[in-house]
Amino acid sequence: MASFAGPFALGTLSAPDHVPFPGLVVPESRVLDLRTALGDPALTTRGIFECWDAVLPRLHELAADEDAGWQLLDGLRLHAPVVPRQVFQSGANYRQHVIDLEVAHRTPDDPRTVEEARAEIAVIMDRRAAAGLPYVFIGLPSAITGPYDDVVLPSWAEQPDWELELAAVIAKPAYQVSVEEALECVAGYTIANDLTDRATVFRRDMKAIGTDWLRSKNAPGFTPLGPWIVPAESVADPADLRVTLKLNGETMQDESTKDMIFSIARIVSHASQAAQLLPGDLVLTGSPAGNGMHWGRLLRDGDVMDGSITALGAQRTRCIAEVPR
Repeated sequence: MASFAGPFALGTLSAPDHVPFPGLVVPESRVLDLRTALGDPALTTRGIFECWDAVLPRLHELAADEDAGWQLLDGLRLHAPVVPRQVFQSGANYRQHVIDLEVAHRTPDDPRTVEEARAEIAVIMDRRAAAGLPYVFIGLPSAITGPYDDVVLPSWAEQPDWELELAAVIAKPAYQVSVEEALECVAGYTIANDLTDRATVFRRDMKAIGTDWLRSKNAPGFTPLGPWIVPAESVADPADLRVTLKLNGETMQDESTKDMIFSIARIVSHASQAAQLLPGDLVLTGSPAGNGMHWGRLLRDGDVMDGSITALGAQRTRCIAEVPR
């Protein structure tokens, strides 16, 4: 059975040797081709979000229609559920994660004990949550891949790491929206694994330039997405979902979205102050504690990542080392 909250979810699927189609998926592991059901042969999942408020009632009707032309999910390939025009990514947004990173990067001459350092950083995080701003940057849609596709680890990536995240999918154009208005712009939620090569996050040739997100985060396939987009109305409390990643069966990340420093609404609102968010865009909300750098164990050839978030299903991706050219 397809696993997600609510009466239906959206995905992008294909039969062998056929083009992908936008699908309405119900928990009984059946799927409906929305191109046919909505009478638009060129329809994509992103196109559904471009008329989200108008089409949502129709999706409810179709999900309840036993004679709508369902097919079995078994045998279909699952692609990334949406191809966005823009990807907004959030960093340093889980309290315990940031505290762990700061403690791990203490200098050898730091006189504080671990406990003292953690307490001091915790106060800074509380201050940041109250009066600071989210840290948001841009990712590339070309990095997105399906929820069960293999992930190729580039030959140049020395420290590839995982970062499982809750992603919000935008429902309508949003520019300079308030925090109070922000969630009205969210159509639904999905799972993203925002892979990062830690070795190339910071420029080696000139540290003053700062971070290099292009190189460290945007290799092809570095953002496994999905499997489903679950409508926001079906997610009871996005601020209380469990984010869990297992590496080869061992739990590495297991945290609630309660630990976020900035809420989804604050991140969406903040991003919209600088850029216009468009239907189908993704807003990634940061990753909790338990990345590979924390464990001293980075990704390598043959690793299998299982990622899940409450109400949104699960993805599984296998790592394959790129053959150097």
